[in-house]
Amino acid sequence: MSTSAVAHQPLSARGFALPPNTGKVVRAVVTYSILILFALAMIMPFVFAVANSFKELPDIAANPMRLTPGVRADGTPYSWTLQGYERALNTQQINFPRAIFNSFFIAITVTIMRVLFNSLAGYALARIRFPGRGFAFAALVGTLMVPGIVLLIPRYLILNQLGWIDTYWALLVPYFADAFGIFLMKQFFESIPREIEEAAEIDGASRFRMFFVIILPMAIPALTAMAIFAFQGTWNDFQGPLIALNLNRDLYTLPLALAFLRGVTGDAVQWDLMLAGSVITTLPMAVIFFIFQRFFIEGVSYTGVKG
Repeated sequence: MSTSAVAHQPLSARGFALPPNTGKVVRAVVTYSILILFALAMIMPFVFAVANSFKELPDIAANPMRLTPGVRADGTPYSWTLQGYERALNTQQINFPRAIFNSFFIAITVTIMRVLFNSLAGYALARIRFPGRGFAFAALVGTLMVPGIVLLIPRYLILNQLGWIDTYWALLVPYFADAFGIFLMKQFFESIPREIEEAAEIDGASRFRMFFVIILPMAIPALTAMAIFAFQGTWNDFQGPLIALNLNRDLYTLPLALAFLRGVTGDAVQWDLMLAGSVITTLPMAVIFFIFQRFFIEGVSYTGVKG
């Protein structure tokens, strides 16, 4: 057989064979490579923000894409510094430490109340038959279609009539329950077999004892997902505090304080100050997500078990 004929034969005919799983390995490598590139594209802006927040202001302006301090024009190196964080925490116009406390206090309180009220409402819609249940659920789902910006003026008018402007009540009470959380819990409770409740009812358990002792512990994945949604939404909320607070800057949350911190710097943006404030605002949510991401994904997957 000629050399050219051998060259045109398949590898298997010449005694060479590719491993049986070569195609799967290649697809996995390509898939993970693409996912890693997308992950880097998402996380690198935050990495640069953190790195630059520890650099000197001239260094940030001269070398914004460096993760380490650069070198001055005269050859001397820049150094790491906490000046941006010190300035952010000691700005006279904005009480940043108080804003940190407000954000934690409001986010934790709203999360606890949403877990309680949303789970109670979701259980009632999933298990208790009462007149108008279908209409109530349809109206609840319908509110999810209403843009939040449409409700800003009516919400302000109601808060103003109640005398809650510039108080903690305006930052807490309107957010104690939400349509998405009720819908999420209803979907999860409908996936729990009714036989469990029937057995508890035969044993003489009341509806409330059945809910708190038997059903609620089984809903921990959905409760965890809802708690993360609630904490994240409250922590990052900007519009709510913006319309609820007029003059009382002691009640500012971190997103609102960060926005007004930009105004304090004037026309020339002081990037070390802004980046330090941004990292202080973002870091707690990043830590919480990385700690509870397994419960978050598990809870979201459970909510789609039954429609």
